[in-house]
Order: sequence, then C-alpha cells, then structure tokens
Amino acid sequence: MPESRSARQQEESPQVVVVGASCVDIKGQATGKIVPGTSNPGQIRIGIGGVGRNIAEALGRLGVKVALISAVGDDEWGRDILRRTRRGGVDIRHVKVCRQARSAAYLTVVDENGERLISIDNIDILGQIDGRYLFERRRLFRQARMVVADGNLSANALQSLFRLAERYRVPLALDPTSAVLAERLRPHLPRFRLVTPDVAEAEVLSGLSIRDEMDAMRAAQAIVAAGVEVAIVTMAEQGACYATSQVAGRVPAIRTEVVDRIGAGDVLTAAVVFGLLNELPVDEAVRLGVAAAALTIACPDSVCPYLSLERLYDAMAF
Repeated sequence: MPESRSARQQEESPQVVVVGASCVDIKGQATGKIVPGTSNPGQIRIGIGGVGRNIAEALGRLGVKVALISAVGDDEWGRDILRRTRRGGVDIRHVKVCRQARSAAYLTVVDENGERLISIDNIDILGQIDGRYLFERRRLFRQARMVVADGNLSANALQSLFRLAERYRVPLALDPTSAVLAERLRPHLPRFRLVTPDVAEAEVLSGLSIRDEMDAMRAAQAIVAAGVEVAIVTMAEQGACYATSQVAGRVPAIRTEVVDRIGAGDVLTAAVVFGLLNELPVDEAVRLGVAAAALTIACPDSVCPYLSLERLYDAMAF
C-alpha cells in the first residue's frame, strides 16, 4: 500500500532540529594516580560524540522526532558516526558528508575518578555548516518546535540561525560547550529560550564567580536577567541550579557509580528540552535532566544506549 502524504509529511517534520558538532571521542582514563611527564597505565576507549550529536541522539532515544545538522568526513569514522547516530533514532539526512575531509575528533584524558584533566578537539569540519547551508534547510526550522545549537558553530552559522529562528518564531536552546566559546555567545543571550552552561561557562555568561550552590543560583538568575527564559547551571555531583523570571531552585544529583562524565551535560540538555516540549514544569524538566546525567555518568558511552523515559522516571524515584 502506498505511503500516505500525511505519513510522508510526518516523517519529514522533526519536532527538534539540532545544529552542532559530530565527532569521534577518544577517551583515556588512568587506573591510578596520574604521574605527569610519563606513560600512565589505563584504558583507552573510542566512541561517538560531539555535543550537538549527543543531544540529538538522546532526544531520539527519548522518542522525540529529531533532525541533526552537522558535518562528517567521507571516511570510516564519518560512516560510523552516521550509522550509530541513525541507530539512536536521529534523522541524519541533513548531515553534510564532506569529501577529502577528516571527521572531527575529540581527545580527552580523565583521572582515576573520571574527572577530566585535559581535552583537545579538532572540529574544523563544522565550518562547512555555514549560513547558506542552514538557509537551504529553512523548511526544517519552519516546522520545528525547538532548535538546539551547540557553541561550536561559526559566527556566520549563528547569524543565519538567529535569522531563521526569528523568521519562523521557533525557540532556540543553547549548550555553550566550553568557557572559551561561551565568551562570544554572551552578547546573544536574549535570543535563547534555554541555556544550559556548566560552572565555568556560567561564570563567563553571568560575569559572576561560582563557589557554591547559592552562587550557581545567582548566576542562573543573572543569565535570565540578561534575557534568557530558562537558565540551568550544571554542577556535576552537586546537581543543577535553575532559574526563570518567576522561580529558582536546585535539583540535587542522583548518587551513582562514576564510569565516565563525558556527555552528561549534553544528555541533561536533551532531557530538559524533552520536558519543556511536553510542557512539564521547569523543576520537573530539570529533574529529568539530572536523572539523564546520572544514567550517562554510570555508562561508558557518551549517550547510553538504554536511555529511555521509563528509566529516567525510575531513577527519579530513588
């Protein structure tokens, strides 16, 4: 039986469009105390990551119809990124495959407790996603209920993103990605409905020093005062602080085994977006996000393959 027009239209209409990096994650974790300047025993894992890609996969695993706009190389890494991202429920038709270019890579070293010591990324390929590429896919923005961007986008791509969001009146969410990238995003805060920085990024965006939970809440409130509707400052084992123009609060972290912290903030962002799309109160959306982060921390992958709404509510029950 031929596919109906409405079925085809539904398949082609994502609820969320994510624009950001896709890369291969190379993670080295020491099994004991790290000694600088020499080789340290540990484990090396190669997986799939990228802030934008992680957010898109997490949304897909939560049942959200999501399309990813990103770039990969025409290489084995790129094919693996596409294959595994599609498996997570993401529409990858708008990921640009760049010939004669290497896929992006992210290298990180973490200590025996899972704390990141240093990271190096090579995501130059994301420059292929420019304003023209986004404009050519304006139909996606017209149909979306929300667009999520990571801080890796070029200035040209960001300007196009802002114009499309304004033109089609679609709310924007931002994961700042790093403190370095947050600096150039600070002037654009009023354009975003949701911003989810970690402590270092929140210090840049708010201009405040963060030493404890009260500082984090004040930073979230300062980001809201700058024009953001919902600000969430993630604090690892201290949970997350949030603020809107009406409320502010903190959601404590869920105690769990720490396997790998990489990707936890990305998945938290995705779960909060899910909650807001489903018109949950902000505090409940943040609780979903904290539960998603806990599942991610206990998993070696940047996005847990068993992530689901049922597992999030199970985690929240404890």
